[in-house]
Amino acid sequence: MSELFSKEWAQAYKDAWNADEEITSALHKASFTSIVAFGLQDEDAPRFVMSIDDGFVASIDLKPENEIEWDIRATQENWLSLVVKPPGLMKLGIAYTSRKIRFKKGDYATMVKDPSLAGAFVKSFALMSRIS
Repeated sequence: MSELFSKEWAQAYKDAWNADEEITSALHKASFTSIVAFGLQDEDAPRFVMSIDDGFVASIDLKPENEIEWDIRATQENWLSLVVKPPGLMKLGIAYTSRKIRFKKGDYATMVKDPSLAGAFVKSFALMSRIS
């Protein structure tokens, strides 16, 4: 098991993401292209950044802070709880409102209102659980 957000983990996550037809097709249909970061709440820089191009992860590397459009943060403990037992949309909503997961950049409300984005977001946590 690779350490969450390590280079090895990131490569495995990219490969799993691109092989997951549910995530990629939903985001492709939504023409979703973005730079998404994940990290720890108490750190300035994200631990993991992925560039998504029309639903597929094109690259996994650190990007300049101003290019990141979605930056999702949690404590190490909260990340692990979300990865060990992947949440559904309701559990993610509770984690968001209780500030266990935070959006440093990006708008949670906008994302959950779009079914293709919300579904892919939920599925991305299930995907994390298969990698970790």
